[in-house]
Formats: sequence, C-alpha cells, structure tokens
Amino acid sequence: MKYILTGAFFALNIFLTPIFGDVQLIKKENSDSNTTLLVIGGIHGDEPGGYFSASILATHYKINSKNLWIVPNLNQESIQKDARGINGDMNRKFSIIESKDKDKKIVEDIKEIITKENVSLVLNLHDGNGFYRKTDRGNIFNANAWGQTCVIDQCDLNQSQPFGNLNTIAIDVKERINKKLIEDHHTFDVKNTNTKFDDEAMKLSLTYFAVTNNKPAFAIESSKNLPSLSQKVFYHLLAIEEFMNIMDISFTREFELNEQNIDEILKNYGNLNINSNISINLTNIKKSLSFIPIKSESNVFKFSNPLGRVVREGGNFIVYIGNKKITTLGPQYFKQGESCTEKFEVIVDKNIVSLDAASDFFVNDDFNIVKKDGYRANIIGYKAIGRLDESGVNIKLQDFDKRFSIDVDDTVYRIELYKNNEFCSMFKVHFIQDNTK
Repeated sequence: MKYILTGAFFALNIFLTPIFGDVQLIKKENSDSNTTLLVIGGIHGDEPGGYFSASILATHYKINSKNLWIVPNLNQESIQKDARGINGDMNRKFSIIESKDKDKKIVEDIKEIITKENVSLVLNLHDGNGFYRKTDRGNIFNANAWGQTCVIDQCDLNQSQPFGNLNTIAIDVKERINKKLIEDHHTFDVKNTNTKFDDEAMKLSLTYFAVTNNKPAFAIESSKNLPSLSQKVFYHLLAIEEFMNIMDISFTREFELNEQNIDEILKNYGNLNINSNISINLTNIKKSLSFIPIKSESNVFKFSNPLGRVVREGGNFIVYIGNKKITTLGPQYFKQGESCTEKFEVIVDKNIVSLDAASDFFVNDDFNIVKKDGYRANIIGYKAIGRLDESGVNIKLQDFDKRFSIDVDDTVYRIELYKNNEFCSMFKVHFIQDNTK
C-alpha cells in the first residue's frame, strides 16, 4: 500500500506540500481498484466529533484494499476558533460563492477533489443538535434534530451509478450501527432532506453539490448532546467502517473500537518537529515553554497529528490540535547552525550512548553530556553557577529547577547544543520514576 499525504501543516516523517491549496488531503491507496471513499471532516469548526474522527482515521487505520481519501480539517481556521464558520457557513457555499469570499479557494479546491473520477462515495462528518426521531418526543428527541442521523439529499442517483442507491445504503448503515450502541437512546436513523424539492438551504451544501455531480454522498451526524467527544468519535468511526464494509474496502485498525480506547487516543496529541532540530511530544506538555531556539522567520513546523497547526500571536507561537490550544511557545531567535554534527555522545547511567540530533534519551540515575570541541551545552533548568558550557558534568533529577521542565510531571528537560553561538539541536532527557518506592 502506498501513502500519499498533502498539506502544509501535517507530516508523518516528511514535510508535506499542498497540492490543493489549503486543503489537506491524505490518501491511503492500493493498486487493486479505483474505488475510493472520500471522508471530509471539519467543514464546521464547532463540530469536533467529525474532525477528530477523520484524524484518527488518518493515523490509526490501515487500508488493505481499495482506497481511502481523508480531508480531516477542511475549515481549519474555524476549527481553531471553535466556531461554525468565521467567514460564514462554509456548507452553504457550494452553489454560488462570491469572488471576494475568504472561503472561496477552499470551497473550489474541495469541489475539485469531490469530482475526481475515482471518488466513488463522499462522507461529510458533522455533529448535530439533539437526537433525530421521526415523531416529536420533546425538545431533544424530535424530527427537527440532526444528531445520530445518516443524511441523504434524495433516495437514488442514476441507476448505473455504483453506490447510487442512497436510501438503501443509509438504511443498511443505520441498522448496522444500531446493533452496537453505547446507550439504547443513541439510535441512528436516516434523514432524507429531499433537497431538490423541499430544502432550499441544503441546495447550497457540499453533499448536494456531490449528488448533482453524480457522486453518492452522505452526511454523518453524531449528536452534540452526547456527553463526551469520545462517544461522538465512536459513532463517526462506526459509521465510516460500515460504509467501508459496504464498499468492500478492507481495513485494519490499531485498537479495539470502544469509548475507552478512543478517549486514550484523543489524549495523545502526537509530536511537533521544528526545523528538523527540535522535537517536542505534545502529550502531557506544560501550557507554555519559554526561550525556544528558533529562526526569526521561515520556521518549518511538522506534526504527527493531522489536526496540528501553529499560529503566531504577538511574539509567541500557539500550538493547536484541532480546537484545543495545547501550549504556547515563547521564542528565542538564533541563527541555525549549518555545519553541526549529526551525532552526540552522552553518558547515561555510566554507559556511553550515541544520539542523533533532536532525539530523546532516558535516565534512571544521572547523565553527562560528553564534551565536544567547538560545542557548548545549555541544559535548561540545571542549577549551575558560572558555567557557560554545561557538558562534562554528572547531572541528576534533583539538580533541575522544576519550573523549566517540559512536562507537567517535571521529569522531562531540554538540552540545547550550540556551535559558535549558532543553535544546532535540542535533546530531551526523560528521568524514569520508580513508582514502586
């Protein structure tokens, strides 16, 4: 299987360049078939169930046959603001859009993706209010609700169109989902908006654009009234899996699909790489880190999480995963060294180890950065007095000022190496805690 990923802010070991403007498109492809499921998350920035589901689909699923395309964060700026649409409702711009509309480029790009010849079926992920019921049962359970639905614009497309029997497929999916509910009142149903005749607003939507271009399309709506993000994501992933089963897309995932496992995955924010010489684990990180040695301009940020993005606000860099503000990085500007060695030696618990640039190492007792001619070590938080170069010293956990740790548990610290006052690389030392004592 080959992986093709595009997007300005997301990377898995490589830096990715956008081929559809600001639209991040992740392709998981095989050579056995052109059949392709396109999953779109984040058209509304205040519906995290959709875009966090798409992110997990991108990072924790392997596609063994046929093809899966994922746009995890279509409306990225609105996601960061946790707003439906900072430039208006993007899902009402697929019929006519003004040339000056700030969403125009994104809308035109996703239209181009949807109409690609090998896109066989489109899923647009949403979180909707309430729990849909065909008959009114109160303020939350009623026919005006959108939550827990598989939404279609009409019953069928052209008879010759594969997967064009929209109503039949939607019924099949909801019946499969309803066998795996967390709670009985979470039941799914099919909501047919009968868009062409009955719903003027939906004529402007992404799914209606797709079906009018003879592309089978469905909206999946988890309920905003579900008590946790993990439950919303559970139902989205469950629905997506059932669509993949119907399309005979073979897949495997790295976890058992349940609420607890999803919750653990959501808590793991992944890794941020800066300029290839700084690597920071965003899980369990403190709310702010100061004096990060970066360039004054043209910094390159790479995330292992598809929802990662860095935004400059004032003099700081704010790190987001989806709508969650993870940490604030306060910069200290340095010229980046161009002739730095790729290997450094450290004595870890009396054993010499060789480390690659921007790597981590783990310590039980103490460590010592081996002196290297022309280089100096700055061990952030080490309580030394009068030392410019902090290599050649045995250092234990108790030698650190906890205020300077990277993590909230005060066990991870930064080590910065410089050559001729140019920044080379940042290492991280992890002190292993014995919880049995």
